[in-house]
Amino acid sequence: MVVRHPVILACALVLLIAGCSNRSRNNAVNLAASDIRPTTEGRAANASNYIIGPGDSLSIFVYRLPELSADLPVRPDGRLSLPLIADLVAAGKTPTQLGKEIETRLKEYVREPTVTVMVRSFVGPTNRQIRIIGEAVQPKALPYREGMTVMDVLIEAGGLTRYAAGNRAELVRRDPVSGVTQSIRLRLSDLVRDGDVSQDVPMQPGDTLVIPQSWF
Repeated sequence: MVVRHPVILACALVLLIAGCSNRSRNNAVNLAASDIRPTTEGRAANASNYIIGPGDSLSIFVYRLPELSADLPVRPDGRLSLPLIADLVAAGKTPTQLGKEIETRLKEYVREPTVTVMVRSFVGPTNRQIRIIGEAVQPKALPYREGMTVMDVLIEAGGLTRYAAGNRAELVRRDPVSGVTQSIRLRLSDLVRDGDVSQDVPMQPGDTLVIPQSWF
């Protein structure tokens, strides 16, 4: 009996250590999950606050009424038209706000309508767009994204044409508060061909990238 006590105590100690280790691992996993969750919720909140702009393509779904549902773009004047609703202002609203307004308008014709608005492709409101004009392969307007740089814009536009005077490019930026416009000279050829990252400046909402044509 005396010999067995140390063995029993040793076994109990091993089990106790194993249990503590498992609890530590479980706590670590729970902590990691709690760290991830706020980030995911933050993304969802940002998506729900998207502001519709001209050129956005919307999918408007009216529950149980496919004849009133539609996939259509927002016109340049910021409006759209549905089968029972003409010239509805969409620009400047979130998808949720637009859905609620469509529901209100449809109540004249439908009992308790339920409307869902989804943005299929987006450009965003004018003051949140990035424009690239001149000697880009595909001049266009782009939705501004956080962290966007000049190189991101060039990639979206397909790069420079063979006639581009890339080193005489200008970034035109207007201060949203004062309205003062400034021009920033950029050497895009050096950026694209030589990898001069000093020319890869951050973009801001409303910026316009102007690429002139070469003189020869």
